[in-house]
Amino acid sequence: MESSEEKKMAEKMLIRGGRKLRGTVDVQGAKNAALPVMAASILLKGGSLSLEGVPDLYDIRTMRDLLSDLGASVTFNGHRMRIDVPEKLKADTPVELVRKMRASSLVLGPLVARCGRAHLPLPGGCVLGSRPLDFHLKGLAKMGSDIELKSGAVNATAGRLKGTTITLEYPSVGATENLMMAATLAEGTTFIENAAKEPEIVNLAEILRLMGASVSGDGGETIRVSGVTSLHSATGRIIPDRIEAATYLIAGVITGGAVTVRGIPAAYMEAILNKLEEAGAEIDVFGNEITAKCGAPLKGVTVKTMPYPGFPTDVQPQMMAALTLASGTSVIHESVFDSRLLHISEFKKVGAKIEVQDNVAIITGVPSLTGAEVHSSNLRAGAALILLGLAAEGESTICELHHVWRGYEGLVEKLRSLGADIEYAD
Repeated sequence: MESSEEKKMAEKMLIRGGRKLRGTVDVQGAKNAALPVMAASILLKGGSLSLEGVPDLYDIRTMRDLLSDLGASVTFNGHRMRIDVPEKLKADTPVELVRKMRASSLVLGPLVARCGRAHLPLPGGCVLGSRPLDFHLKGLAKMGSDIELKSGAVNATAGRLKGTTITLEYPSVGATENLMMAATLAEGTTFIENAAKEPEIVNLAEILRLMGASVSGDGGETIRVSGVTSLHSATGRIIPDRIEAATYLIAGVITGGAVTVRGIPAAYMEAILNKLEEAGAEIDVFGNEITAKCGAPLKGVTVKTMPYPGFPTDVQPQMMAALTLASGTSVIHESVFDSRLLHISEFKKVGAKIEVQDNVAIITGVPSLTGAEVHSSNLRAGAALILLGLAAEGESTICELHHVWRGYEGLVEKLRSLGADIEYAD
């Protein structure tokens, strides 16, 4: 047996495809909810934030290390995390951690609000195209922060931020989170218009309220934040991961099996479930359990990625994987990220038939796929390649798995529990 550390570090896996996956998996805590909530701990002064349901992922560990570098004390064990924040924090973030993931930018707003300044090297992460921090920076500037871009870094300084009305040009999740956190300690009331509506936004707002912030309207078009002078210690819970849940449901569908995900409200996943049903999958919901099964080939559908409550861009590669085996033609329009179709060249290695025109993929379904060696370019593309390997005939080797470990905890163990023939490769 591999040690847990070896499992986390493995860069390749071997999949012997063609098995119908059946069974039940528990949904992990949401990475995209945990990261901003962890960043929100910066707003505390001599307090602590305790969290339950935190997934053990590369990105979570990177944010933990970033908070520790700033001066916080972080303990993390068994999906429970406690962040103790001292009276004084550093405001300069280390380039080697920030460039590991784009979500590092989430510390910008809290640092400016709490410390009056922040130094943030431009962050890294998955290659998905241009995702500038313009919306974040414009919003902070409108709240009274001086912003300077110099030598590949953002330098933001401010006295106490001032409440104002900020209308986002696009409902950016990261910008909504950053500005909502910054506004909690601002003087006066801030209105964030055209705000992102994702469940992860609501989770952040709920935990900010537990910390003493005055936040309302989350989940709607306009979020209102009335600034307070300080926040206090709190305990909160991270919501379940709708992207992970969708990945396992699609694993059941693409292999012609039946997979149940346990511990997530179907309301979080309405657009995904509706599209799977439209394609011919059978979806059953019982409380917080969702089952997807498919005994016959899917049929072609049209998908357009959109901000929540639309179809999520983070499920686009996995959905594309399923549609490679659908009868007829499918069309996927990627409207959120301008470089999120880079995985198609790898899809073709297993026999997928896909043409690309700008940000539109036209998929002609094929009767079967053949195993091959493929390389992951980002987190969700890596998950999609694993799905293709599960459905393909013969053996597939999935390489560069470090992307996948950023977002999926216990993935190999969960897939094995569903009947997958999968192992780590040298």
